[in-house]
Amino acid sequence: MFFSLKKMNAVYLSAITLMMAACGDNPNAKKLDTATEGTIHISVDETYKPLMDSEIKVFQSLYPKTHIIPTYKPEADCFKDLLNDSARLVIVTRDFNQQEREYFKQIKITPNSLLLAWDALALVVNKSNPDSVLNMEQVRGIMDGTNKDRKWQLVFDNANSSTVRYIMDSINKGKPLPTNTMAAKTNPEVVDYVTKNKDAIGVIGVSWISDPNDSLSMAFTNQVSVVRLRADNGSEFVKPYQAYIGIGTYPLKRGFFYCLKEPYHGLGSGFATFLGSYEGQLVMKQFRLFPARLNVVFREANLK
Repeated sequence: MFFSLKKMNAVYLSAITLMMAACGDNPNAKKLDTATEGTIHISVDETYKPLMDSEIKVFQSLYPKTHIIPTYKPEADCFKDLLNDSARLVIVTRDFNQQEREYFKQIKITPNSLLLAWDALALVVNKSNPDSVLNMEQVRGIMDGTNKDRKWQLVFDNANSSTVRYIMDSINKGKPLPTNTMAAKTNPEVVDYVTKNKDAIGVIGVSWISDPNDSLSMAFTNQVSVVRLRADNGSEFVKPYQAYIGIGTYPLKRGFFYCLKEPYHGLGSGFATFLGSYEGQLVMKQFRLFPARLNVVFREANLK
């Protein structure tokens, strides 16, 4: 028996329909994450581990069907992950540079980024060290090795970290660090090294030495002394308190960004939106960053 061409086409279309339906019901078929459901891997500048652990905890409590898996690493490696598609979202201390934007333009992808908060680098010294007040001329001399007032042991967290990049770009203006500069590998190891060495001066993200349990955000760790700094045109020496970071009185100030490359509105977009929301910004406030997406009002107060 021979089928007519019309009947053969009908049978063929029916088979295709059944196959498509079967694929739709396939439990092994990959399901895209959404803004409030699914799993995503992100790369985060290791400077922000305490902060981001708290942000993720709050986000996942609000959206129980989400699973954010962070990898903490040097900032340069975070951008490598974004460029090679290992991560769709990175949390870092700078925006995309021109070279990166040109690359995305060539591959016809429009990335997204946002300044979330203002952060600061703190200089920490041994508690027995009397030199806990410095002006920026002294800081520049310490960072490029030309300060001869005393012998300093400069300590960073990692040779490829965002703290090193900031000092090289913004403070040293390309000059090399002193030959005896030490990389302690992690932020806690920077603090530990400074506690054991009187001549050490550590460079560390302020969120690592803040006390998030202090509702007034006025307490630093008691393991080391936080250096008071005076800006070049400043009139007073200040520690990296939020108000001084916000108004720019504290000189070692930097941005805190998310950079996103996501081809659809998925979990990367959802978490990034949360970081800029009221709830996400409050978490940053607890870790002594100055929120960039909140309307903050400064008021004078008399302390008796």
